Amino acid sequence: MLDIKSMTLPELRVFLTQNDYPSFRASQVHEWLGRGVSSFDEMTNLPSQLKDFLKTSCYISVAIIEKKLVSRYDKTVKYLFSFEDGECVESVLMSYRHGWTECISTQAGCKMGCTFCATGKSGFSRSLTASEMLAQIESAQRDMDIRVSNVVLMGMGEPLDNLDNVLRFIELAGDEKGLHIGARRITVSTCGIVPKIYELAKLKLQINLAVSLHAPNDEIRVRTMPVAKAYPMEELLRACRDYFKLTGRRVTFEYALISGVNDSDGCARELGKKLKGMNCHVNLIPVNPVEGTGYKKSNIQRQKSFADILAGYGVTATVRRTLGSDIDASCGQLKRKYVREGGK
Repeated sequence: MLDIKSMTLPELRVFLTQNDYPSFRASQVHEWLGRGVSSFDEMTNLPSQLKDFLKTSCYISVAIIEKKLVSRYDKTVKYLFSFEDGECVESVLMSYRHGWTECISTQAGCKMGCTFCATGKSGFSRSLTASEMLAQIESAQRDMDIRVSNVVLMGMGEPLDNLDNVLRFIELAGDEKGLHIGARRITVSTCGIVPKIYELAKLKLQINLAVSLHAPNDEIRVRTMPVAKAYPMEELLRACRDYFKLTGRRVTFEYALISGVNDSDGCARELGKKLKGMNCHVNLIPVNPVEGTGYKKSNIQRQKSFADILAGYGVTATVRRTLGSDIDASCGQLKRKYVREGGK
């Protein structure tokens, strides 16, 4: 069965004409898929013969809502979605002044093993298709009757470990007949897979790149992020500088502040020296409490002090506003609870 929602319009034309259907039917199918339909029967202007053919040769990815949590404090919504094969992923919908942003998953599970992340504790199952990434957004929009304007690929999984499908998603998300979300409104996150950063840079896309740093040096980074053993910090920062030279797009560094681990004034000074003069932004994130890690978020004074020290080196930094704290908004926790309770 072919994944029809992951096809571009030219690919749909080739597919249908090769099966003796006129090319204009591809535009009709493409428009229906862009509206987020979940079955071929909803494509009312298609002849029954074509619908029957599509039913026997293709499938439409749909993200089914297995569980939904809504924060009491803000409008944040957390979803647990399932796909046709029973795999589950999480997605978080957040309300900002500029509109709705959705943080979506790119893999079911993750291979990277970062110690502060709940997703890695459940292991890795498989990568998601482009259509399954689209389906998360379509399902949330339909459920909440809203339009998502910004997308962050920072949910379950490592996006650059699934780069081909992520690139296809970016292309399809920008389609004016579909979600119509341009590259500048899409953020791709990575824990720092250096060769893939260079591969992405050569494409010169207008996306936003967010790199999970979470430490000022290799010693601390290796303890919290195993990927640092393969790609030392100096190598990673060089790749980020080269990324800016090739694309003109500023890199954002994600830095989870963990009390007593990476939040000291000394850590801030060391980080400031390494990033000084670099066209970047540091997003300071009070770490989410994850069962079994023992990690605690830095207090407000530590957060402010860290940001102030970075500013002294000319490095802009902001402390991310905490959203959905009462609904375990960091990815991986809802799925683990769901599985323990007898879910899929």
